[in-house]
Amino acid sequence: MTDLFPLATTADEQERRASVAVLPIGSFEQHGAHLPLATDTVIAATLARAVADAYPVLHLPPITISCSHEHAAWAGTVSISARTLHAVVTDVAASLKASGVDRLVLVNAHGGNYVLSNVVQEAAGAMALFPGVADWQAAHTAAGLRTSLDDDMHAGELETSILLHAHPHLVRPGHETADHVTDREHLLTLGLRAYTESGVVGRPSLASAAKGHVVLDTLVQRFAGVLEVF
Repeated sequence: MTDLFPLATTADEQERRASVAVLPIGSFEQHGAHLPLATDTVIAATLARAVADAYPVLHLPPITISCSHEHAAWAGTVSISARTLHAVVTDVAASLKASGVDRLVLVNAHGGNYVLSNVVQEAAGAMALFPGVADWQAAHTAAGLRTSLDDDMHAGELETSILLHAHPHLVRPGHETADHVTDREHLLTLGLRAYTESGVVGRPSLASAAKGHVVLDTLVQRFAGVLEVF
């Protein structure tokens, strides 16, 4: 798992002279009984690592706890406020700018981090949020995932596939029978527990390592579009 963290030296970065940094942002929240609490962080860090291998960017370590309040009913879930996440990201951006890196991509793997959209909006061209909905949809289509993005909200076919490909030892038995699809009309008010006992919303039984491989490859390819707008 050490490959999820940047191990470059300051000499390496001096030689690279990157003008764009990638900051993986995950969470520490329940993902049913078959995926770890750190799933979103693992996915964000895995994607950031793959991006850094493909493009000349500064690879930063992940933010591991974020806005997971809708999952608070399950043991182990930990959150920080949207205000705190906003402050941490803007502080990181300011530090990077002071050292000559004036563009920052937030590689976010937790859908509940709504505040990141506003952070990027306020940055007025100095930040980007990746993957966006179009990126996830392109990866979903390319991989042939059978559950829609809306139905596959949490610990489902998409997330389980990524972990089966990149970190299969993190996927515990039980995902084959953990499917649960439901509406979530009042999710932010009621929390996720009002819609699922297990914490799963999606069809992890359809997951495969092959699908996860295509998802990651597609997202890495689409990162080129982020660099183009910079």
